[in-house]
Amino acid sequence: MALVKGSKKLRIRVIEYRLRYILLALFLLLAIVCGGVLAAYYSGHKAGMAGQEKALADVAHYSGKLQQAESRADELEQQLANIRMASQVDRQASEDVRQEVIALKDEIARLEEENSFYRGLMAPNESASGLTLGQVELISTRKERTYAYKVVIQQLATRHNVLSGSANITVLGRQDGVDVRFPLMMLSEDVEVEDIKLRFKYFQVIDGELVLPAGFEPLGIQIEAKTTGKKPQTISKKFGWLVEES
Repeated sequence: MALVKGSKKLRIRVIEYRLRYILLALFLLLAIVCGGVLAAYYSGHKAGMAGQEKALADVAHYSGKLQQAESRADELEQQLANIRMASQVDRQASEDVRQEVIALKDEIARLEEENSFYRGLMAPNESASGLTLGQVELISTRKERTYAYKVVIQQLATRHNVLSGSANITVLGRQDGVDVRFPLMMLSEDVEVEDIKLRFKYFQVIDGELVLPAGFEPLGIQIEAKTTGKKPQTISKKFGWLVEES
């Protein structure tokens, strides 16, 4: 048939689908998905092992520092005894050494407490397990009616799982002869909500500074922590208002 001048030529494109290409594409997609799942598993496993290794390293670190401090304290106590026996050494030198011994003993007590804390995380006894409250510290600052606080919430277990939940911290006291309770969020700019979010495997630290209102006499702190999940736990405890000097 003759072509009519000026008419459009139609191009027919035939797309051929081959079964082997489809199978290859499905295989590649399956390999990518499996690779992603394996990568996520090993990443989570590696993170958990890293946390345990850090806790073990902290135990070794504080044990070493504790031994060094005890050795130094023994040396200084012997030095102090020698100084007291030597009349030619003035009182000021004896007082300096005495103060250093006191400071070292305080350091030893702190290291023993921290060492006990880390050991408790890694090897808790049978009577203490699950969610528990660790250290609770209040330290005075140079600012009037302002205190630094530190609360440690921890998990005691032979096998640690990630815990999720919330903590509520309340300052108890009296104002104008009336019992008053202040949620931590009302006293501290470091806390934005009344129920503080918890998510940890070994322990979680809640710290910052709080400012007491004028005329308020603090008497203690109440802490309540709870976890969610298959085996939810709730613990609550009151602590006295014991302040350490900075």
